[in-house]
Amino acid sequence: MGFAKTEKEWGERAARFLKAELKRANVTYEQLAERLKEHGFVETKASVANKLARATVSAAFLLAAIAVLGLTGIDLEDI
Repeated sequence: MGFAKTEKEWGERAARFLKAELKRANVTYEQLAERLKEHGFVETKASVANKLARATVSAAFLLAAIAVLGLTGIDLEDI
């Protein structure tokens, strides 16, 4: 598939990737928000849903979500 070409495309891919990984891990937006709070993030179910719906996840949010989901060995081309 190759790398994204624009900032918008990177955001959309990051949001799709995170949604898929949440589904695979059977983790809800509310559960993700709770897990992120343990790492200093102030998130709610609604704020997580909004970030993913708008595809406006920050790098910090994405990396923290990857960490709390326990994901390892991610290939950038998978995002």
